[in-house]
Amino acid sequence: MNLRTMTIADIPAGMRLKEMAGWNQTPADWRRFLEYSPRGCFVAEVDGHVVGTAATIVYEERFAWIGMVLVDPEYRGRGIGTRLLLQAIEHLDGNGIRTAKLDATPQGRPIYEKLGFRCEYEIERWILERNVSRERNARNVRPASEKILQLDREIFGADRSGLLRSLAEDAPEFALLMQRGDEIAGYAFGRHGMPADHLGPWMARDTVAAEFLLDEFLEASIVKMVIVDVLKTRKFVMDLLVSRGFQVLRPLTRMVRGPNEFPGKPELLCAILGPEFG
Repeated sequence: MNLRTMTIADIPAGMRLKEMAGWNQTPADWRRFLEYSPRGCFVAEVDGHVVGTAATIVYEERFAWIGMVLVDPEYRGRGIGTRLLLQAIEHLDGNGIRTAKLDATPQGRPIYEKLGFRCEYEIERWILERNVSRERNARNVRPASEKILQLDREIFGADRSGLLRSLAEDAPEFALLMQRGDEIAGYAFGRHGMPADHLGPWMARDTVAAEFLLDEFLEASIVKMVIVDVLKTRKFVMDLLVSRGFQVLRPLTRMVRGPNEFPGKPELLCAILGPEFG
């Protein structure tokens, strides 16, 4: 097996792996990783064929994110995923990044714990499947303002404004805001995935703001499937999702390795951006 840095030419191979895993990412998501971390994304090759991936993004030198850990089903059980994780960790350690985070499935959690990751909080993925028979409506869309981006930095724990601007450019209809006077009551972004639209990050100070943003997102989306990764501590958000027809798909655990000096304010989040980005 050979480990090497991932390149743009490897995106089709990455898409093949994510499709076998039933994940929702698009080529644009892979390009985001390669744009923001060109030396921090890796593939595993066997006989010249890509059989595994892992990607990292460093946020403001405060902490890094590890995502897109994928292994071809035919090659699982050979330690390829662990080798890729160790390569990602070695890369981050070598660049002085003391803290790494990721979102783990129940199957992956024991592996991550052996590598020094510990639980930060619990997340659930919810899914809505519906019949949609309408065209996309023209909407008054606001760009991602500096005020929103600064608030997101406080909530997430680090600056990810470039990533959020990228989301707003690709899916401007999902860049949503609720404001009360000078205060931002809530904001949301989203992505077009394959096959689902993905809501997140979704921030709301209260039920009214959360409901407004969710309904705006559902109205803007014209696909049959919507997914959202919700913090389990915010029960009113889950109640709201149930009322709109969502169902729980699977649990996730946010995990951290190293000092957690910039935890942000997750108590204000309804949903994360996604397991691949944080």
